[in-house]
Amino acid sequence: MFVDGAGQQGIAFHRRAARSLKRLIGLYRPSTFKARGLFWSTGVVAMTIVLALSALGFYWDSEPPTFDVREAALERVNGDASKLVVGYVTASTLARIAETLLYKRGGYLSNDVAPPGVLMDNIPNWEFGALVVLRDMAGSFRNHFSRSQSQSVEDRDLARAEPQFNFQNDSWLFPATESEYEKGIAHLQSYLQRLTNTDHPDTQFYARADNLRDWLMIVEKRLGSLSQRLSASAGQVRLNTDLAGDRTARQSTEAPETIVVRTPWLEIDDIFYEARGTTWALLHLLKAVEIDFEEVLRDKNALVSVRQIIRELEASQQPIMGPVILNGDGFGLFANYSITMANYISRANAAIIDLRDLLARG
Repeated sequence: MFVDGAGQQGIAFHRRAARSLKRLIGLYRPSTFKARGLFWSTGVVAMTIVLALSALGFYWDSEPPTFDVREAALERVNGDASKLVVGYVTASTLARIAETLLYKRGGYLSNDVAPPGVLMDNIPNWEFGALVVLRDMAGSFRNHFSRSQSQSVEDRDLARAEPQFNFQNDSWLFPATESEYEKGIAHLQSYLQRLTNTDHPDTQFYARADNLRDWLMIVEKRLGSLSQRLSASAGQVRLNTDLAGDRTARQSTEAPETIVVRTPWLEIDDIFYEARGTTWALLHLLKAVEIDFEEVLRDKNALVSVRQIIRELEASQQPIMGPVILNGDGFGLFANYSITMANYISRANAAIIDLRDLLARG
């Protein structure tokens, strides 16, 4: 093959460049730890960061323990039991639930944008479940428990606290979710201080059967929805009962007579932990209700019903023994954690329906 002079010069140039590159590569022959330091250090630092974040995520990935609602209320009044007026334990428990969301191990995780928080989903879903209960009770305090009748003036602190807790749950900045919820906690604390102060007779908590029924109606719907969503983990064919019981009932658009529902497998643990957060918050509020509404419940012979609901919710908080949320089918080999949780929630919900019926009787 004929190559002209320019081609020969190009070939020679590329050969010299290749030899120079080989010499440069040959210059770095690390034989000591110091010589290898850059590569070793980079690898060690990266591995350390990964392990540290994994350990931190594991440490944060734990549900808060239950607490004694009466003892928590006593702590706020420095042990002075005389200040535990009607409604104080329930209001204190509401504030404690909000504080737990923000100050538990790992803090509030739902709005994290950095690892390990941004990579976690169990505890953020737990937080959302507890937050929904917190919002419902804050609304009941504002609209029912603190008002003697429909035409009465709402409490100023409760009127400010409720919208703070309804702020979006995943705002990282401008403003951060934590700062908005802290404002809500501050307003609850102000209400608690006025509740025990005889100089503020307009600050009240009314432990009446109708107020309690109004809140339980909301709880009933929350638990009913959770029970259905948990049961769908194994897949179900449901009959459409949307218009059952009313011949004149109508709905916006036609719906099929049978509906097949199944939770996507990536959402099974999300719904499960949301249910855990919901039942955790409800457990404490019902224990507080047992104290503040004791006379009402005894008069209606309903105290044992509340205690049965509490027992079912306590069962829903049993430790999770498996490394993952198992999702077995029917009577198969493996358990189905979602179905088990749905069982406890359904039984608690049935007891709440009976309790509302008892409270409605004269």
